[in-house]
Amino acid sequence: MPDLLDRLGAIPANMLASLLTSGRRARLSILIYHRVLEKPDSLTGDQCDKKFFEVQIRTLSRYFNILPMSEAIQRLKEKNLPSKAVCITFDDGYADNAENALPILQKYGVPATFFIAAGFIDNGVMWNDKVIEFVRHATGYCLDLSAVGLGKYDIESPEQRHQALLSLINKIKYMPLDERHALIEQLYQLRPITLPANIMMTTDQLRRLHRAGMEIGGHTLNHPILARIEYKTAYDEIVNGKSKLESIIQAPVRFFAYPNGKPGQDYLPEHVTLLSKIGFEAAFVTTPGAANDKSDIYQLPRFTPWDTNRTRFILRMTRNLFTAVNTVSVSDTNRIAHSCNLP
Repeated sequence: MPDLLDRLGAIPANMLASLLTSGRRARLSILIYHRVLEKPDSLTGDQCDKKFFEVQIRTLSRYFNILPMSEAIQRLKEKNLPSKAVCITFDDGYADNAENALPILQKYGVPATFFIAAGFIDNGVMWNDKVIEFVRHATGYCLDLSAVGLGKYDIESPEQRHQALLSLINKIKYMPLDERHALIEQLYQLRPITLPANIMMTTDQLRRLHRAGMEIGGHTLNHPILARIEYKTAYDEIVNGKSKLESIIQAPVRFFAYPNGKPGQDYLPEHVTLLSKIGFEAAFVTTPGAANDKSDIYQLPRFTPWDTNRTRFILRMTRNLFTAVNTVSVSDTNRIAHSCNLP
């Protein structure tokens, strides 16, 4: 693969050495996926379909060491990771993870961890998918949502429709749960739409993933932004989501991914402390970078590489190894723990 070798040759030798190093100096790359569609969706800009996903999994299998999450965390703690260590994760719990992603993972013998928002199992629909379908089915050249305080949007072209969706998602995302729910109900009163069936996983699909050897992780019950809700509500969301998953798979749920996952914006130091008290062994954010032996085990970085071209994909993976990781400080964890009234 001359193109790749030429480009890697431009990377400083000390960086390449770190890429190939195992043990104490090794780093762990953790990839995030959400959906694996039948075909790309121009509205959402989601290009991760089955073909795209298989290209990436095949490339990872050939050039990297893909580890089960439990093994990766243990080896990270023991400072004996292999070189080019990678873990694969999925967020939210979409049905296509079981129907489209799982067969590809099994084809290449690749493990993955699925972080499930447990409240949406069996016919649930996440708020963002309700907004997506609302915009998808909007007619005409202008989407007028002034009646519910969301303004007007040009939707004549596919790009305009895409931008309208992004704008609406950003406006609604950080609303309190009750306000968000009420607003989306108002949208559907303006223009009733029948939502697609089976967007999210069923109990049987979740059990199928678990039986296939995939790790199941927590992602709260209803996917709230933890930083925007009361501490007791956050505790209930995390604990109840964990309990529901454990009751379904009849096994411990040991890992957690923060909804949305941006440090200081979507979760706070008190939530980091809370996870260890609840009994999670590690937790994951959406900050790019790679974990090393100095990483906070409850704020491990993850990123999403979108390249379908094999060379660019490997280069992006390599560059991510040397991205500085910024997370919220938890230096006062004892003080935080004593100030928070755990049930």
